[in-house]
Amino acid sequence: MIEIPSDLHPDLVPLAFLLGTWEGAGVSDFPGSEKCNFGQSVTFSHDGRDVVEYASHTWVLDAEGNKVRPLESEHGYWRIDKDRKVEVVMVRDQGIVEIWYGELADKKPQIDLVTDAVARTAASGPYSGGKRLYGYVKGDLMWVGEKATPEVPLRPYMSAHLKKSVSPEEVAEWAKNLGDLPDDGIAFFK
Repeated sequence: MIEIPSDLHPDLVPLAFLLGTWEGAGVSDFPGSEKCNFGQSVTFSHDGRDVVEYASHTWVLDAEGNKVRPLESEHGYWRIDKDRKVEVVMVRDQGIVEIWYGELADKKPQIDLVTDAVARTAASGPYSGGKRLYGYVKGDLMWVGEKATPEVPLRPYMSAHLKKSVSPEEVAEWAKNLGDLPDDGIAFFK
């Protein structure tokens, strides 16, 4: 279920499906880079202004699903206009800054984005642009990213399936509202 916070800026209502912290796993595969499974935590938050703040952290997972090491981090800001056009400004820990443009699909929570501008530091690896698709599917957030370099044409490189996380505050609120839960807990489900 998509909840719309009462303090959400009215312009951001179409992006409400993104809000919250999402966690899950995905795959990364791009020529010249290590192919791996990764874990991810993404937070989309707001503070009452007409912008959604974005933070993503990924890490390499071993065969058992344990964290091995950080993979990449991104931070940015998302906006949407009255015509459902989305703009994103994003910075990556590899020394890349991007401006993305796209749009929210009609009648479904799905956003297609394409890079419009890319700036790189001298220390960053080769990168010339990308595409991303974000979608809210059966209560989960799914995304796929495509990437291009001067040597490799645009192709998929990362995708993930994320589930909404529950904050400690929400757990505490649920605990207050449990009332008389049976000692064994099983009767709750009968």
